[in-house]
Amino acid sequence: MKVLVLNGSPRPNGITASMISVFKEAAENKGHEVAVIDVCRKNIKGCLACEFCHNKGEGRCVQKDDMEEIHAHLKDTGMLVLASPIYYHGISGQLKCVIDRFYASLYPKAPESLKKAAMLLASGDPDMYTGARFSFDGDFLGYLGLEDGGFVTNHDENFMEKIRQMAETI
Repeated sequence: MKVLVLNGSPRPNGITASMISVFKEAAENKGHEVAVIDVCRKNIKGCLACEFCHNKGEGRCVQKDDMEEIHAHLKDTGMLVLASPIYYHGISGQLKCVIDRFYASLYPKAPESLKKAAMLLASGDPDMYTGARFSFDGDFLGYLGLEDGGFVTNHDENFMEKIRQMAETI
């Protein structure tokens, strides 16, 4: 299965990056193709809400930036993994910007190939995940109807092992 991991952390050697590394290695060892995109190192503008993508654009965004790379991956990926530190009870602003831009390629429904979504989150406080969990459950599992591929935080007991198991059972 093709897996797209979107890294929303600006820290190249932080906990989020370590979580992604464990996931990627375990998934690739099981034969999956994993692409990791560091969204904080990309030039991705916010959604303009212009509706071009659903009118003249036929699913393509009017903006020409690095989001085009992500849209291309979404066309044939089977699983989407969102990885982020928690900032003020939610995912990083950079990753939120990407999710807002999903409107062009995932609305009104996800591509047929996209079946699962998962989330990897890191925070200094174990009580900070509610906002991100709410969005994940509502947007990806509820609205898009994707299968829950896992939700792991760095406060879960044996969280790196949970990530490994999640990746091995895609």
